[in-house]
Amino acid sequence: MSAAASELKAVDFIDDRRIEETLAAARPEPARVREILAKSLAKQRLDPTETAALLRIEDPALWQEVFVTARKLKNDVYGNRIVLFAPLYVGDKCINNCAYCGFKCSNRDVVRKTLTDDELRSELVALEGQGHKRLILVWGEHPDYSAEEMARVVRIAYATKAGKGAIRRVNINAAPLDVDGYRVMKAAGIGTFQVFQESYHHETYASVHPANTRKGNYLWRLTSHDRAMEAGVDDVGIGALFGLYDWRFEVMGLLAHTIHLEERFGVGPHTISFPRVNVASNVELDRSHFVSDEDFKKVIAVLRLAVPYTGLILTARETPQMRREGLELGVSQIDAGSRLELGSYQECREGECQELNREQFELHDTRPLDAVVGELIRDGYIPSWCTSCYRLGRTGEHFMEFSIPGFIKRYCTPNALTTLAEYLTDYASEETKHDGFGLIERELALIGDEKKRDAVRERIARIRTTNERDLCF
Repeated sequence: MSAAASELKAVDFIDDRRIEETLAAARPEPARVREILAKSLAKQRLDPTETAALLRIEDPALWQEVFVTARKLKNDVYGNRIVLFAPLYVGDKCINNCAYCGFKCSNRDVVRKTLTDDELRSELVALEGQGHKRLILVWGEHPDYSAEEMARVVRIAYATKAGKGAIRRVNINAAPLDVDGYRVMKAAGIGTFQVFQESYHHETYASVHPANTRKGNYLWRLTSHDRAMEAGVDDVGIGALFGLYDWRFEVMGLLAHTIHLEERFGVGPHTISFPRVNVASNVELDRSHFVSDEDFKKVIAVLRLAVPYTGLILTARETPQMRREGLELGVSQIDAGSRLELGSYQECREGECQELNREQFELHDTRPLDAVVGELIRDGYIPSWCTSCYRLGRTGEHFMEFSIPGFIKRYCTPNALTTLAEYLTDYASEETKHDGFGLIERELALIGDEKKRDAVRERIARIRTTNERDLCF
């Protein structure tokens, strides 16, 4: 650990006993629940006792009120925009032995590979050829994947361009770094650095992460975002893997983590992820804490109500139907056209293409990007590849300054529409193009500010008739 990291005085802010006691003491009387829902609609983050009250609801009718409120809050904060991205696995070598992961070091069947620079560029060209603008680069935890090496890959990602395509935002999912390592990543121009705690429950964490591996250090992982923010990476992503322990506890853990970051740095996580455990190569799953579809919808709704301004990510681990339901309840970001096997974007672009010995876990939504975009449009959503806030400095505390009063809508809808116009012009199928430009016309009519509406319309016209791109607000 570097001297800079040691100065942070890492503190374990997750108190298992207190979380359990808060959940046990929660009394979700209807009147109290409705007070909490009103607070959420006022766009105020909930505290642990309020969140616990929602999590302890048993009355199905009251849960329906929660779902209705989550839908309204999601629309109030994010409108009908859905941000799209793709994961790109760069290397799957790993020194950890996580019980639930196909990349665990004891799995002798998994194909170990790190993309060469040429393979990496080919993958980037394939992704750009589909229309992707936002990526999350993924590595296992291994000494070969140092901060300097990951930063080098990030620079290649930004430099590789194909036709009218270019990657505009590179997020990271990788092992925790020390402060100096995060500074290296910051200098490379990364967006969000994402580290999942997996389980906030100490005993469970220890049971699935052997103590003799790097990941066996609960506190080092828990405080990874503190070090990132200390290094200037002001957009961080947290997450828990649902199905390892009680889902209510994990929601409370995510809230506690959010509150810790807010109190220490003045801004919470940029995103929260909540994937469910999936089938993986040579993994025997303990199903005692698996989360049903109905309870999973409760997870999404409560997270949206508890943290109104935090992006919620729902990945292709879930089925298309579950993702559609999740979008209604509060999800604001999804991946699309995803492939987990290293090198697979250039190998397989249509239909099913999964090999468990080449991937971290099984996906349940392998549809091409255009199919996902078309469904979003038909469902009334604006698919968005917007990256303007990140690239214009509206991140961290600055993002909150814009978003909390609702001013971010000045930028988000116009930028979503211009990035959608780019996709429709350059990459979409004829059906998606037809439906998409129809959606754009309907959305333009809803922009009340005539000058802004005319400005958006003018930029979309330039996109359709010239080679101009990236006309962001």
